Amino acid sequence: MSKRESSKYKIDRRMGENIWGRPKSPVNRREYGPGQHGQRRKGKLSDFGVQLRAKQKLKGYYGDISEKQFRKTYEEASRRKGDTPELLIGLLESRLDAIVYRAMFVPTIFAARQFVNHGHVTVNGTRVNIPSYRCRVGDVIEVREKSKQMALVIEASQLAERTVPDYIDADHNKMVATFARVPALADVPYPVIMEPNLVVEFYSR
Repeated sequence: MSKRESSKYKIDRRMGENIWGRPKSPVNRREYGPGQHGQRRKGKLSDFGVQLRAKQKLKGYYGDISEKQFRKTYEEASRRKGDTPELLIGLLESRLDAIVYRAMFVPTIFAARQFVNHGHVTVNGTRVNIPSYRCRVGDVIEVREKSKQMALVIEASQLAERTVPDYIDADHNKMVATFARVPALADVPYPVIMEPNLVVEFYSR
């Protein structure tokens, strides 16, 4: 068990949804929240509560990144021209750890963050150990030679529960992926419904 696994499953149960679509998620057995009060009947959420929940779910999905980092990503999306919810998703999917996860080099987004942090990945031939590193279209992400035979990597490439989305070109024989394009919300294979429009409403209050 990784050090973040218990936290990861708490996020699932707190949301009441299997947000990564993992077969081992406790939500598959218990849809109520964690803790002794988890089974209490839930009241109807206020508008603020609905927006907060949408924000926590999206933030949690990407490895429960810090509030400061998530808000910074939102602010960058809001400064750009275009549809802010779509831009927010595009920026989140451009993170190096997200691309490593999408390319199926590792089994979970939490593992992707740690994998990048430990220096197992290069971008255009240069080692990058910052999970939040913003990749650009055309960037080539590769697992370093000495890391290609790690059990974690071999296991991830064989997972049946996920497929590589079409905005990433991945070659699992060479462990190389190219960020082909910035995706729209409809392109991202979320196992649950994400509502970035509510996230924008939350921060716009």
